[in-house]
Amino acid sequence: MTTTDLSALATEAYLYGFPLVFNLDQVQRYVHAGVGANPAAAFNTFSHARKMAGPADTFVTINNDTVYSMAQIDLSVGPVMLNVPDTAGRYYVLQFVDAWTNNFAYVGHRATGTAAGDFLLVPPAWTGVVPDGVTVIEFPSRVATIVGRWACAGEDDLEAVAALQDATTLTPIDAGAVPTGLPQPAPSDSEALVFFEKMRLWAQEFPAAARDRPLQATFSPLGIDDSARSIVDAPETVLGALSEGYEHGQAVLQKVLHSGGTSPVVNGWKLTFHAFDYNLDYFQVGALDDPAFQMSDPKMRIVERAAAAAGGLWGNHPYEAAYIMTYVDDRDEQLSGSRTYTLHLDPTPPVGAFWSLTMYDVPNFFMVDNPIDRYSIGDRTPGLRYEDDGSLIITISHTEPVDGTARANWLPSPAGDFRPVLRMYEPRPEVLDGTYEIPAITRVE
Repeated sequence: MTTTDLSALATEAYLYGFPLVFNLDQVQRYVHAGVGANPAAAFNTFSHARKMAGPADTFVTINNDTVYSMAQIDLSVGPVMLNVPDTAGRYYVLQFVDAWTNNFAYVGHRATGTAAGDFLLVPPAWTGVVPDGVTVIEFPSRVATIVGRWACAGEDDLEAVAALQDATTLTPIDAGAVPTGLPQPAPSDSEALVFFEKMRLWAQEFPAAARDRPLQATFSPLGIDDSARSIVDAPETVLGALSEGYEHGQAVLQKVLHSGGTSPVVNGWKLTFHAFDYNLDYFQVGALDDPAFQMSDPKMRIVERAAAAAGGLWGNHPYEAAYIMTYVDDRDEQLSGSRTYTLHLDPTPPVGAFWSLTMYDVPNFFMVDNPIDRYSIGDRTPGLRYEDDGSLIITISHTEPVDGTARANWLPSPAGDFRPVLRMYEPRPEVLDGTYEIPAITRVE
């Protein structure tokens, strides 16, 4: 292959492998360092946040609606028992995400109800005896993530949430087994080569779905499928192509993120309802095997999977929580803290659980400090002032409003560019079928 051909192939390989590498980097981060309010926790144990997420939680598009319980699972130890308590109707969800970022199971309010339950987490192709009354969840990959979210009404509700978190437990059946963890890449001064070495190691350790393996095989000229030789030992022509492909791949990914990919745009909002619909193969309890939530275009599926990881890792399927986001106002100009805006929700979003609008900076998609410590606003926000017709006008600005109603309904923005995300938990059908529309964010002169 020519150098140009190898570079183009490396760009494609970057987009293909990005979800795997980015995801497992975050798995390691949670195990060894923790993230924000979530302390580090070893494999097969929960890391419980004891407060709502905020600016200290430097994780892409993290929510401010729920308290997180995170667990990184390594089934090299064999089956692990998950026990969940009775939440007495409180909304919660345990979302299961495999190494390639497929949402393959759900436990919680929508999927399994809120009664106490027992679930046996087993590695791929496991066979064995299942105790009575226990639901089996088979993992597509040995290592996977449980993303737990608990509805919390505010500071006064944290103690009750903590009790539920503590009653949610993981117990390896073989108490003495030691998790294998993740293979580690050979050292290199090149960020690009470290990325592709991780991809090489982790793609072999955690095989992709059968439908993706022919595409993965096309990356053989880059050494991605070489089980014996590190990427850093590849020929100079390959090393150069990998470095170029890494840069080009990053540029493509950023372009897709800002364009919204194939997501439709309505009133400036990117309807990313189906951004996480790339799982076509793994459907355990709570995950719907429904063509309405499955991407049909094989090429766009790979690109969308990468964009979903970069812009909102561990996001939900739309039947659990529907996300939409915007970068622009009613004049199709970038949202900026130098201006003031309003969002008139008439009616407010129709949901089975609750909804919120959360503020993020650009390009990191992190929350930003503000003087009233308000990072999201929604139907559970105390003190909101509704119009006589039941609609709600939210004021978005960096400077604090003077008007009383605007102040009560204020969502502070960063000083620079920003991107708000609207989340609708357990959305009604009219949300997903497009009958219900969110209006544009309107600039106030």
